[in-house]
Amino acid sequence: MTNGKIAIVTGGSRGIGCNTVLSLAKRGMRSIFTYNANRAEADKVAALAAEAGARAIAVQLDTGNVGTFDGFAGHVRDALTELKAERFDYLVNNAGISSNAGLETITEAQMDALYNVHFKGVLFLTQKLLPQMNDGGRIVNISSALARAAMANRVGYGPIKAAVESLTRYMAVELGPRRITANVVAPGAIATDFSGGIVRDNPQVNKMVADHTALGRVGMPDDVGPVIAALLSDDFGWVNAQRIEVAGGVQI
Repeated sequence: MTNGKIAIVTGGSRGIGCNTVLSLAKRGMRSIFTYNANRAEADKVAALAAEAGARAIAVQLDTGNVGTFDGFAGHVRDALTELKAERFDYLVNNAGISSNAGLETITEAQMDALYNVHFKGVLFLTQKLLPQMNDGGRIVNISSALARAAMANRVGYGPIKAAVESLTRYMAVELGPRRITANVVAPGAIATDFSGGIVRDNPQVNKMVADHTALGRVGMPDDVGPVIAALLSDDFGWVNAQRIEVAGGVQI
């Protein structure tokens, strides 16, 4: 049984985004989620969400291409019509790309790609969708433990995520009059296909992360999606402009 609330989740066809869509479905929340290229995987997520109890509609979007956002906003309106709604309630800016470049090797093109997806895309997609968002809604932006704890070969990714955390606080200030909250979830290393599946598939990397984590293992999507879903609930309505690290105590 649905609870009437609708979330937009970017990057919802895999990893943390997929788990978020399914965690929302278990709570009776419907979703409009994006995928970049793999429609087949997106269709699987929609089917799993239906099994969990709520409708999820997949829409294609490259969050690094701001020029497509007008068209996407139109697709959102169409999806809302399918869901018999005029507006949505929650926005989860989750879609992302990885980078393993260091200070001496990162290129301008790599840095531009990170900026376009993780910062510029988050800012302007939020701006574009705000007219369709209900007052009293929620925004969750996804950061990373690497915004706090620096490590080699993440010189682009970590600082860009730190910028997202700052952006989130500014969102909270400006959207306060509409009673829209904005918070950050910052996962640690998660065993998904992100960054070529290195945490999931490379035993050495997996062990290194586990050895530096208080709870002694790497994270799983099931560790993060339910936290995002919970933040979107009424129970967390007085939590605003906060960074919540979901990393099992990594590098503390």
